[in-house]
Amino acid sequence: MARPQRIIRVFPRRTSMTPRDDYAFVGDPPLFIPPADEVHVDCTFTWDIPKAQRLAEAWRQYYFVVKLGGFALESYSGEFEPGLYLRQGVTITSRGCNNNCPWCLVKERLREIKIKSGNIIQDNNLLQCSKVHISKVFDMLRPQRSIVLSGGLDSRLFTNSIADDLRSLRIKQLFFACDTKKAIKPLERAKRKLNGLGRNQLRCYVLLAFNNETISEAQERLEAVWELGFMPFAQLYQPADKYIRYSKEWRSLARTWSRPAAMKAAMRGSNGPR
Repeated sequence: MARPQRIIRVFPRRTSMTPRDDYAFVGDPPLFIPPADEVHVDCTFTWDIPKAQRLAEAWRQYYFVVKLGGFALESYSGEFEPGLYLRQGVTITSRGCNNNCPWCLVKERLREIKIKSGNIIQDNNLLQCSKVHISKVFDMLRPQRSIVLSGGLDSRLFTNSIADDLRSLRIKQLFFACDTKKAIKPLERAKRKLNGLGRNQLRCYVLLAFNNETISEAQERLEAVWELGFMPFAQLYQPADKYIRYSKEWRSLARTWSRPAAMKAAMRGSNGPR
């Protein structure tokens, strides 16, 4: 029997989704490195490409085969391999999205891929998949615990049937998105369909500062998401071709609205006890 291929994965930065096994590394080669057949430098964000390129050269000093790829470089586009570039428990059942939103880094057209088991779904737009595929994903999730749908559910595609299926699962958190003022109404309709799930289970990505949005406009949208019964998760807009360094005021707003305790204090201060 052939020996399994040993692949070292290298990441420019650590996130909550980064694998933590003995063959996953962040940054430059350490003093002691394991034997391996290949090194894959995985780059997710375009602004990390120069660092990823430098890391690839650094690891080439020790290994013959070093590959540079990842989402930012549009490679590694085959089937999802659990635990390889994302930590164990995270799975992807589809790639891409057909919306082509101007602020979004996801430009790949939606395609369904083979479903692999996991309790954290990281699809770009799961609800854009076929009904058959979504049904198979829910079937895979039914025996799982602490289920998280973290890719950002599109509230415009949210139906009573989807809500019923989600209520049949052991949900820890569902992530929606409210990137514009127009997204508030669909989010409100989705919340009505999920009556019974509380704020700790319902999270919502909220894009800030896109298309000359003011701080007061962003705060108004964040508070509207809170009022609907979601826990906002603020994200400052970053384009694909550069990294924006935001002002102290914008950073403060994003920091407040990504920390539950700070949000609760802010809402108590502006509107009384909640």
